[in-house]
This record gives sequence, C-alpha cells and structure tokens, in this order.
Amino acid sequence: MFETFFPILVLVALVTATAGVFLTLSVLFGKKTKNTVKEEPYESGMPPIGDTRERFSVKFYMVAILFIIFDIEVVFLYPWAVIYQELALFGLIEMTVFIAILLVGYFYVLRAGALKWD
Repeated sequence: MFETFFPILVLVALVTATAGVFLTLSVLFGKKTKNTVKEEPYESGMPPIGDTRERFSVKFYMVAILFIIFDIEVVFLYPWAVIYQELALFGLIEMTVFIAILLVGYFYVLRAGALKWD
C-alpha cells in the first residue's frame, strides 16, 4: 500500500517545497512599491461609490441564469463532435433536433424580453 502512494507523497512534498521557495523568494527579492493608488480598494484608482449593500436588479440574475443554462447545453456539443463519425447520419439528425430545440428556447427568451437590460 505504501509503495502505491509513495510517488504521490513525493510529488506533493516537491510541489509544496517549490511553492514555499517561490513565495519566500518573492517576499525577499520582490519589488515593494507603496503609493496611495495601491492602497485604495481594488487597486483601480477610483474611490468606491455608494453603499456596499446595493440591490441588484432581478434582470441581472435572469441573464446570468439564462447564460448558464445555454452554456451548459452547448457543452453537449463537444462529446457529439468527438464521436461524430461513429454516429453518422443518425447523430447529425439528433444534434440538429437538439440545436433546433435550443434555438426555439433562445427565440422564446428573446421574444419574452428576458435579455433586455432596461
């Protein structure tokens, strides 16, 4: 059992040691500049405006959810592309139906106005 996991333990030890060495070297030899812009939040140089408890519009969440839904469905195109030659005409027809269903959903969302950012 020990012989099986020994290479993994050695790898974890080497990675940890390398990360520690790089962090130590960057602290010792890294460039340290301090100025007022670097000390501001987000390092953007712009002072924060408004309250941190600002409410977001529901439209923001709708667009985010719709993006995730369509993005996850498009991920199914990759496995289909990998085995496309094995599926032949049947796979092409099935994927055409799948994309048609996605397009119907997309046009429904457009017509419903869920993607309008008013």
